[in-house]
Amino acid sequence: MGADSDNTTGPPADGSGGSDAWSGTAALLSALSPVMVALMDELSDVMFCAKDAAGRYVAVNQVFVRRTNERSRRQVLGRRATDLFVPELAERYEAQDAEVLRTGRPLRNELELIRRVGGTPGWFLTAKLAVRDDAGRVAGLVSVSQDLRSGDADDATMDAMARLVAAVEAHLDTSPGVGLTVADLARMAGSTPAVLDRRVRQVFGLSPRQLLLRARVDRAAHLLTSTTTPLAQVATAAGFYDQPSFTRTFARLTGETPSSFRRSAR
Repeated sequence: MGADSDNTTGPPADGSGGSDAWSGTAALLSALSPVMVALMDELSDVMFCAKDAAGRYVAVNQVFVRRTNERSRRQVLGRRATDLFVPELAERYEAQDAEVLRTGRPLRNELELIRRVGGTPGWFLTAKLAVRDDAGRVAGLVSVSQDLRSGDADDATMDAMARLVAAVEAHLDTSPGVGLTVADLARMAGSTPAVLDRRVRQVFGLSPRQLLLRARVDRAAHLLTSTTTPLAQVATAAGFYDQPSFTRTFARLTGETPSSFRRSAR
């Protein structure tokens, strides 16, 4: 189980919350596979954690501990992001958590800079998934964040990818009906198409076109779960040609039609 002999999982370390709070934490831990949790501790470049519905860490691996100012899991379990990370980043993480817990929908491929208080920053690619108890209620979430430096992505690459992600989001905000070519994406990232392709594959494991498509589907999923916008308008806002093409693409990538995706989120 790694160098730290502390338990990988456990109740809040500070004893806060009383028996009712621990009951919710126990429901989350019982929904997790002990083998999976143990396996997470064997990873050398991936942060892993599980949080209960109140935002407390109930399971972490050694990589996660090393990104905090604490020295052991016992000092992390039971605490929240605001206790361990700089305030502006902790607020962002908790906002992500709240969205996942509210909708039950996963967060995937979130490019973010993670740093501890007084520590050095590092780029990570994060995914968060809701965990449900035996009754189907959301009991908490699990999160993995892959250290992108392990893939030898230098600062120039990460800066370019951050610019690209922000530019694509801005484009969907202002001009979703205007198509983007690979050349357009390369200009957004400040690189040539060939360099763009290499960098996007290195960081995201996708082609530039796949990255753009994922951004459009993510935008559609957000609108489906957080608004009552008609499907035809969702299709337009997410940059799809029309509602039928949106429905086909969305179903192929998510396994659900937009309508069923919206219904299940509610």
